[in-house]
Amino acid sequence: MSYGLTQEQRDLIEWLRDGERIKAKRRESESMRNVPVKIKRLHPDATVPQYATDGAAGFDLVAVEDVIVAPGETVKVRTGLAFELPPGYELQIRPRSGISAKTKLRVANAPGTVDADFRGEVCVLVDNIRDEKFIDGTGYRVLRSTVETIDNKFVDLTPERFGDGAYLIRKGDRIAQGVIAPVYRAAFEEVDELSETGRGAGGFGSTGVSG
Repeated sequence: MSYGLTQEQRDLIEWLRDGERIKAKRRESESMRNVPVKIKRLHPDATVPQYATDGAAGFDLVAVEDVIVAPGETVKVRTGLAFELPPGYELQIRPRSGISAKTKLRVANAPGTVDADFRGEVCVLVDNIRDEKFIDGTGYRVLRSTVETIDNKFVDLTPERFGDGAYLIRKGDRIAQGVIAPVYRAAFEEVDELSETGRGAGGFGSTGVSG
């Protein structure tokens, strides 16, 4: 009912209602984006994750201690943090593009998954994919006292000696990124036959590589 309101007054009321609906949708969207995650420090020097920019999908994961990664070696880099995720979400561990582009260090099982019910320390598995060097004809490893950092600087750790091509991940280095993602659980149903498609069982390059 209009109760004798003019068209201008009715338009104003509808405009105000539209504004409230927009605000409600915005609040709902913001609540969906900001997933509550609890963090426990397991080391006094652990760094609480932060997003580098307002639009960043991933937050930085920071090494809590120095680690040497020799050529061909895989190491577990500690973050000193444990997470409690709400049900229905996972924490994905992903590489940082700068490290992948400028070094031979790789996150081993990217993307790694931290389940919502895991309460232990989150660590990052890092591979050094450089080949180990040997002295020609002797079978002895090439050893050096200098190691490369993830920002491509060299540090002399004399008297220690490491395989040529070793990296030093320093305490405080941002080594990976974490992404909070929703998880869908399958409801499995065993059947005798699956529906047919044009592709069928073709896989492993069956569609070719040309565009």
